[in-house]
Amino acid sequence: MDGGALALRFHCIHPGSPFRFVTLAVHPMCEATMSKPPARWRNVDTKVCVVGLGYVGLPLAIEFGKRFETTGFDMNSKRIRQLQDKIDVTGEVSAEDIKGSRQLRFTDDSEALSAVTLFIVTVPTPIDDSKRPDLGPLISASTTIGKLLEQDCIVVYESTVYPGATEEVCVPILEHESGLTFNEGFFVGYSPERINPGDSGHRLPDITKVTSGSTPEVAAFVDELYGSIITAGTHRAPSIKVAEAAKVIENTQRDLNIALVNELAVIFNKLGIDTQAVLEAAETKWNFLSFRPGLVGGHCIGVDPYYLTHKAEQIGYFPQVILAGRRINDGMSEYVFKEVVRLMIMNRIHIVDSNVLILGLAFKENCSDIRNTRVVDIVRLMESYGANVDVHDPVVNAGEVEAAHGISVIDKPGEQQYDAIILTVLHDAFTGLTAGDLRALGKPNHVLYEVKHLLGAEEVDGRL
Repeated sequence: MDGGALALRFHCIHPGSPFRFVTLAVHPMCEATMSKPPARWRNVDTKVCVVGLGYVGLPLAIEFGKRFETTGFDMNSKRIRQLQDKIDVTGEVSAEDIKGSRQLRFTDDSEALSAVTLFIVTVPTPIDDSKRPDLGPLISASTTIGKLLEQDCIVVYESTVYPGATEEVCVPILEHESGLTFNEGFFVGYSPERINPGDSGHRLPDITKVTSGSTPEVAAFVDELYGSIITAGTHRAPSIKVAEAAKVIENTQRDLNIALVNELAVIFNKLGIDTQAVLEAAETKWNFLSFRPGLVGGHCIGVDPYYLTHKAEQIGYFPQVILAGRRINDGMSEYVFKEVVRLMIMNRIHIVDSNVLILGLAFKENCSDIRNTRVVDIVRLMESYGANVDVHDPVVNAGEVEAAHGISVIDKPGEQQYDAIILTVLHDAFTGLTAGDLRALGKPNHVLYEVKHLLGAEEVDGRL
């Protein structure tokens, strides 16, 4: 070690843990200020509680439940009953996955969490109608946890936030509710979620986990804890703010890249050039990044950039590139709508009282999540022009769609019924469809438009 650094070694968690020791390199000048690991971390079995059992929290709880005594907590009683019956309506985990997590139990009773030593918060962090961060669920979770904190407990946040939110928003709530002092009575960490809903090829253990902690000891503890369930390994960030910032720029970068190809698609369509053909040609260069145009929704890419721009504006910097990308992507549903209407007019199809079929409502393929889906915008725009809109999506929960958006999802489209057919989401259930299959649903004179490039340019009337 450099400069005569001192190596500290201490026991973590319980004797049966897959990791028992953490080694820290400490400069001699820091030795006097380095606090000792709390005895509770060494002598008491770690009891984990995952707060929020959605797309992020449930897979995490299952993995921890394979190794530690774990409680999955959610305020949605219906969700808890379903999970107790080994039913996950999101489709992210199977009954066998739940059954295999032998130390996992589910509850909606916060009083059952009194013995927990480590809380992990995975509640959603959406935006409001003004595109400002909505920290309501995060504040509520912190309030609940604060009332339960005991000496030396750790709270790890996974919810996407702006840099600084954990220590500026959550920690004061924890202090107030618990009566404990931060980094003396309790500690925090941040490990951003990286779940990709509907992606069976990239599961939780297969994705490198970024970790951080409010003290060096906590950072080491949290890193080793996640390392016990993440086969892909971990990356320990130097601070909580760095870990928070890393999360928001992951999705901001992707959002901007998609915005670029969306803008290119608009330009190429006006030039009469097929966007897909242009991208395929450009991709023959080794360092060209592969992105496709499309509708950007969901709870991550369409939301996270606003958390970063919110914080930037708080400190007096007004982002231009990030918000420009957001404007482009938020406007693509209106662009698709206008293109379909233009094609209908060119084919002498009157939009008022026309029948329009939209295939796919989820925010992405093979995922039942309808949060922030931009397909709803197309439905609303079509209806505002007097069209009768049918939506077919075999993946989403029809009851949830009805409750959230007042849209009825049909089981099966009828043949020769539609003036316009729009393929918006490429679920596996749609990939086998041919141009003939889709056109069979249309009237003799109809428009076929697709967003996802399933068919060839010559087989459709229009596409991004």
